[in-house]
Amino acid sequence: MKIALNFLNAFLLLIVFVGSNNTIQAQRAEEIMTESSEPNNEIFLDGVVEKRLMLDNRVLPYEPVREADIAWEKRIWRIIDTREKRNLVFRYPEKSFFSIVQELANNGDINVFRDDRFTESISGDELVQLLNRIDTSVVFDPETYEEQIKITTSEINWEDINRYRVKELWFFDEEVSRLRVRILGIAPIKEEYDEETGIFKYEAPLFWIYYPQVREPLSKFQVFNDNNDAAPLNWTDLFELREFSSYIYKQTNVLDLRLQDYFENSDRIGFDILLESEKIKNDLFNFEHDLWEY
Repeated sequence: MKIALNFLNAFLLLIVFVGSNNTIQAQRAEEIMTESSEPNNEIFLDGVVEKRLMLDNRVLPYEPVREADIAWEKRIWRIIDTREKRNLVFRYPEKSFFSIVQELANNGDINVFRDDRFTESISGDELVQLLNRIDTSVVFDPETYEEQIKITTSEINWEDINRYRVKELWFFDEEVSRLRVRILGIAPIKEEYDEETGIFKYEAPLFWIYYPQVREPLSKFQVFNDNNDAAPLNWTDLFELREFSSYIYKQTNVLDLRLQDYFENSDRIGFDILLESEKIKNDLFNFEHDLWEY
């Protein structure tokens, strides 16, 4: 009888313990706060969690290459036209590529250069002049009844940057027996028009940025992914995975001529440039193929 009574008391204590534990767990569950809301800090996220993976991302440095292992190299210049369908990410209104480069340059996080050899850097005052447009207009002063010249300064609109130049180096690495490529520089191109007639005059690069230096800063900015908002690339990934469309407009030559200089008298200059661009591209890949013997 005594044993049965002790067993009954133990069973009742177990029920009380389990019940109290469930109550505590329920209370804790009610206290759990989702990552999408932090009312104490008055933070309202446009999503489920605060995304920090890209901000905490670190770019791996280039693997070292010995000069003795470079058996062949060729410099190539490309044009990326942001109006092409595959390149529309460069014109993402929320954060365009030019806006990112402009922000990094203004903050002094990257250097900008005048030439594609990266020998002449641009000072802060010169950069302000390049990135800002100065307009003058005549206004009428209602108090003095005089005409005055008003000077207004505005930043270059990212929508005015339609194309980019990319300088890259193709080289054959004997250590791994592979043809490799590294981007050396990127330059936004600005088009100039006649103020009176609006006729296109010429285009020229605003400045050059040295890509190996900007790999780390560019990795902090995401590229819009049309297929999955939860898996965006960063700009370093885009360039190194070569997720862009381009065509070659120049390769190293003794007279430093562009492809259009070879066809300036042609009636179909645009078509000839594209054909020659594809020929150079195919020659690059055939070069690696021809190095192997079967």
